[in-house]
Amino acid sequence: MLGSLVLVIASFVAACGPVRHSSDAGATSSVTGSSAPSGTGTSTTIAATTSATSTTTTSTTTGSPASLDALPVPAKPPQPHAVTPRVSLGTIEIPKIGVRVAMYEGVALTVLDGGPGHWPGTALPGHRGNVVIAGHRTSHARPFRHIDLLVPGDEVIFTTPDGRFVYHVIGTEVVKPTAMYILDQTATSTATLFACHPPGSTKQRIVVHLALASV
Repeated sequence: MLGSLVLVIASFVAACGPVRHSSDAGATSSVTGSSAPSGTGTSTTIAATTSATSTTTTSTTTGSPASLDALPVPAKPPQPHAVTPRVSLGTIEIPKIGVRVAMYEGVALTVLDGGPGHWPGTALPGHRGNVVIAGHRTSHARPFRHIDLLVPGDEVIFTTPDGRFVYHVIGTEVVKPTAMYILDQTATSTATLFACHPPGSTKQRIVVHLALASV
């Protein structure tokens, strides 16, 4: 699995834009808002988006209640350029930064080049567990370009065949590319957006943690 993971990280790195070489030995974690789950492992990331425009909306959640089944099990990282059918899961909206785009199943680059991708095996929006979403930041449509502007309380809205689910930002952290714990599943309904950081560099990852809004 480690070899596959290294390949995925390398491809995500290439997708984030030009690499800035530095003598920096590693990235330091920085957290705002609620603390992120602790853990160790190996992680990947990508991101991008549009201009930032603030929007205020009423947070409501409709659709199926969170699942009471066993927690989801994240799939192993795919081969970066695996030929993967582009299957739409619905849309992701981030009003604060003016994003409303289609969301797809999978995190291979062949999927992410079309828009944000859902990590297979992680929770689906509205269900118990951690919904993990990756996206480009400095290439293609750049849907996660400005996720660094998100602060606690900002909304991220998923619309799928199960319904419309509003999540609130609870915190943001910057981690090393080896922080695989961001895929960890949770007993409550949460979500994670992740991307390269800073824009144009691949040395760190920005991770935005979300929690499902109360009904």
